[in-house]
Amino acid sequence: MDALPEEDALGSLEERIRGVVDLVGTLRKERDAAVKERDSARKASAVAQEETQKLRAELEGLRGERKQVRSRIEKLLGQVDQLGGSH
Repeated sequence: MDALPEEDALGSLEERIRGVVDLVGTLRKERDAAVKERDSARKASAVAQEETQKLRAELEGLRGERKQVRSRIEKLLGQVDQLGGSH
């Protein structure tokens, strides 16, 4: 006893719908994972930018200190030269 053509068509349609439902579920999971990964990357980027700003500020501070130290050393060397030249 063969199945009626309508029953075959209905069964085929049901199979295709199940396949689409499975595919939609898989795509949703992949989308959710991608969104989480994107959000994580954005957070990491924000943290890295913040750290970069801190390091730049620290570097500028150190450059300023180095300039002050250099100036003080030059003054001290000038004073030492004056002491040596006055004898």
